[in-house]
Order: sequence, then C-alpha cells, then structure tokens
Amino acid sequence: MFKNKTIFVTGGTGSWGHELVKQLLSYEPKEIRIFSRNETSQFSMKQEFDNNPKLKFLIGDIKEKDPLIEACHSVDYLFHLAALKHVPVCEDQPTEALKTNVIGTQNVIEAAQKNNIKKVIYISTDKASDPSNFYGLSKAMGERLIIHANTLNTNTRFVCVRGGNVLGTNGSVIHVFKKNIREKKKVGITDLNMTRFFLTVEDAIKLVFKATFESVGGEIFVMKMPACRIVDLAKVLIKASNEKNVDIEVLGVRPGEKIHELLLTKYESSTTIVYDQEYFVILPSVNMNGIKEHYANYKFVTLEDYNSGTNLLNEDEINEMLMKGGFI
Repeated sequence: MFKNKTIFVTGGTGSWGHELVKQLLSYEPKEIRIFSRNETSQFSMKQEFDNNPKLKFLIGDIKEKDPLIEACHSVDYLFHLAALKHVPVCEDQPTEALKTNVIGTQNVIEAAQKNNIKKVIYISTDKASDPSNFYGLSKAMGERLIIHANTLNTNTRFVCVRGGNVLGTNGSVIHVFKKNIREKKKVGITDLNMTRFFLTVEDAIKLVFKATFESVGGEIFVMKMPACRIVDLAKVLIKASNEKNVDIEVLGVRPGEKIHELLLTKYESSTTIVYDQEYFVILPSVNMNGIKEHYANYKFVTLEDYNSGTNLLNEDEINEMLMKGGFI
C-alpha cells in the first residue's frame, strides 16, 4: 500500500510520529514528509534517523491553510497527528485548542481534497468520547469533521482511529512518576480509583496501520486496550525503582478529569460493530454509500459502553506491560 508512495505526517516529530515514521520506512515509501512547528525537534529527529534521504522535514502549522495545501502536493496518504494534547493547556487556552484541533483539522481535510490524497487517517483519543474537558471536546469535533468529509464530493477517504494513553509519550505519566520517585521520593495521584487505558506506542502504530489498510472511509476504529488503576501503575514503578520510603499523595481530581475514561459511549454502542479481537468499529450515523453494506455481516456490540474501570490489569500484568515497553 505504501511502497513508492508519498506520505505526509502532521505533528510528525512527537512520540507517535517517531514510531509511525520508523514503521513506515519498512514499507519502502518514496518519501515521508514530516510537517511540524518545532525546528529543534525536526533537527533531532533528522539526526536520529541518520539523515535518511526519504525523510523530508517541513516547518509549518496546520492553522495556516494555504501553506498546508502547498505542502501536500503529490501526497498519497496523510496521517494527521498534530494537536494540542495536554488537558490543562487546553482548559487554560481553549481558543488555541480550537484553532489547532478543530480549524486545523478542517484545513487538513481541505488540503487533502485539493490534492486528491487517497486516504486521511486521523488519530483521536478516548477523551473525545463523552468529553468532559476542552481537549476532548475539540478532538470530538475533529472526529465529526473527518467523518463528515466522506460525504463531500471527493475521492479522498477519511477514517478515525481512537485510542487511549500511549505509554512513554511526551508528558506521559510514566516519565512524571519516574522523575518524582527519583527526585522527590513522592508520587502525586489525583484519585485512588482513577483508571486509564494504556498501550505501547509500537502496538498502537501497528493498530493504526491495520485500520489504514482495512478501512473503507467513514468509520471510527476503536482500539481494544488494557486498563489499570493509576495508583497500581505508581506502585509498580516505585517497586521497580528500588527507592525507599516513597510516598503516594492524593492531590484531588483536576478540572476536566474523569475517574474512568471511555473509548465507546452508550450512545455510540448502538452503531458499533465487533470488528475483531483488536478493534470495535463505530459506523457513521449519516448515510454514506456502501459502508453499511460493507459491514452488514458483522455483529453489533452488546456492551453498554467501553470504559477503563473494568477488566483491570493487576500489578504483575502492569509490570509485564512496562517491561515490554522498556520502561522498567
């Protein structure tokens, strides 16, 4: 699918972008264009990939439509990763989150249409499911724009992939906890009952590719992911650190935070099918040619919702997951 093709990655210098580019190179593409705002991150990534001639780094911002359209010339596939992602930042500066996560996504859609790109893959988040904060709300709006784009007069297909937290990404709780264990001998937990979905970045990208290869356009692919209590994650990291007398402090839930995250809401479950052992697929509520027929032989989910408070990993399983990801 990607052999001798030109691929465009927005926000490609982040943790997801690094792993995406790494795995994309194995498919022998013609060129991968990495589009982001941070020249320092681009320089570091260029060095990390040994100045690979297939990688082309472009400074740009998805908020600026015309340069984005120009940068997407002759592109075959587009992965849209660029976003403001931190919940407190989006709560404090909602206008910036709106401009990047919503208007920026609409600019990506228009750039893809103008350049007749074959497929756009939008990376979404569990926080877009029944959003309780501005980050989640802005990503939910991005999902709606991406799905609706399939109803427009275009040959480009648009698909969403929704997942939970990816272990070890920039600003990840893993890095925060390890730093606090080492430097402060203390870990702050917002609530002892708080749970989250987790997956390694390597596994997350593999699932993104699966959705890319198998989607027809108009779906939201929902990753099935293990979940755990944050306090149990902290306990495993404390134990693995061999540090003594590390305290766990309860800080209280921050504005916009949920105790349990949702990957699938009660409302969405009515239009969701069980795709396989790794994915649910939310079918669009608006009419799109052929999509319901394509999934006609799949069974609808029997779940009321899919939240992070059920089927939790125990501490041994968390330890195994962290060892697999290279975090302990």
